[in-house]
Amino acid sequence: MENTESVGTVVAHTLSDHLKNVLHIDALRAYIAWPNLIKFGISAVTIILFYIIYRLVKRVIKKRAVAKFQPNTVVFLNKIVSYSFYILIFMYVLSLFGISLKAVWGAAGVAGLAIGFAAQTSVSNLISGIFVLGEKAMKIGDYISVGDTSGTVDTVGLLSVTVHTLDNQMVRIPNSTIINTNMQNYSYFPVRRLVFEIPIKYEENLSKALASIKRVPALCPTVLSEPEPVAYYDGFSASVVLKLAVWINNKDLLQTKNDVYMNIVKVCDEDEIELAYTRYDVAIVSGGKTNGINQE
Repeated sequence: MENTESVGTVVAHTLSDHLKNVLHIDALRAYIAWPNLIKFGISAVTIILFYIIYRLVKRVIKKRAVAKFQPNTVVFLNKIVSYSFYILIFMYVLSLFGISLKAVWGAAGVAGLAIGFAAQTSVSNLISGIFVLGEKAMKIGDYISVGDTSGTVDTVGLLSVTVHTLDNQMVRIPNSTIINTNMQNYSYFPVRRLVFEIPIKYEENLSKALASIKRVPALCPTVLSEPEPVAYYDGFSASVVLKLAVWINNKDLLQTKNDVYMNIVKVCDEDEIELAYTRYDVAIVSGGKTNGINQE
């Protein structure tokens, strides 16, 4: 009797397992039915089309944007296109699995709000970075000055700008600092003006001194003839202030400074024009009196 019950139990379990397998096979067959296969094919084709469009847009940016925009702007556009493609594919895949996009957007909104409060400085720099890139106030290779920092631009990013100083130190400048302070870009225009201040003694012939200084630009090969150099008197202090303004190419800055200063001294020596300078007269008085020092 017990053997009969054991055999019946085994048969029951066997039939149950067989039915489960049949149900799994039926479920699998139902899943790979033609409607689902067509849906899968359409999804695959859609993703491939998205990828083709993504590659075409990247190629257009590479060919056309490079000629019209600055390098940092091209990098920014490439990042926007890439991130947009990944987000679209992610959202599309979620929709294939029946996940409500409204719930995703809601969760993203809550997460974005939390992240915004936790990283206000980064968000401020990010928004400022968009304005920096949009204004095109600088590009890689420009020499800029922001506050007490001056250097050549190495990178222009969404959060910060990096420069290397004349003593070859890397400095990171947050974009919010650039937006909120005055920035000077010495390389924005191809030419710039240099103004040299020349102190002339009151005892000198001022007309002669002016004529002598006007000879200096012609002796300096890096000084541009257009716009024309200008020499003029600009006030009184410990001496008569004579100024010489010349225009140069940015790349000739140091060479021009050396040439102008050396030729100022040269023409003044040739024309016997004495430049003003600080001079001390020391008088030694005998008889127990204190030494006296006079300054001119």
